Amino acid sequence: MSTLPIEQSWLVIANLSSELHKKGIPIPNELNKDLGLVKSQIGFYKKDPSHPDMINEMAKADMSLNEIQGILLSLAEEYDKEFYEEWLDKLQRANRGEEIFKLSDTQSRFILNVPPGLSYAKITLRNPISEDRIQEIAEYYGLIMEFDSDLTIALYGEKPKIQLALKEMAPFFAE
Repeated sequence: MSTLPIEQSWLVIANLSSELHKKGIPIPNELNKDLGLVKSQIGFYKKDPSHPDMINEMAKADMSLNEIQGILLSLAEEYDKEFYEEWLDKLQRANRGEEIFKLSDTQSRFILNVPPGLSYAKITLRNPISEDRIQEIAEYYGLIMEFDSDLTIALYGEKPKIQLALKEMAPFFAE
């Protein structure tokens, strides 16, 4: 499947979020969850781009990504003007269809739609738990979290951070 410009824009936004987190800038709680949702919407669209519902999903994904982009760029601008301009340039180039981040050729063939450059972990719990508990840990480590169901959670981010988050989440697996 070919890469869509929105995928590169998503990658830039996801990486911007990660960079801001590394710099100690607090990211609003819902942004990582919203980024996960946008990734899913893009994946749904790519499975059947001719279906009217999928076209609507892509429009929703684009609107959500624009909102997230606005928030993160504001945070970047408050942090440092040069930092902001660097990421604004990356976004503008991505929106024109340029490849800013290389797509990973080593993605698992069993896990679909893993964002290039990010690692992935899927957790299956025995019993549903409060979303806030998992979200707090995911945010602390700068991970993108997505609930596939009440019992299944997907985490995206840098592999060492996923490993640390999973260690901290280990007690939840026994609940």
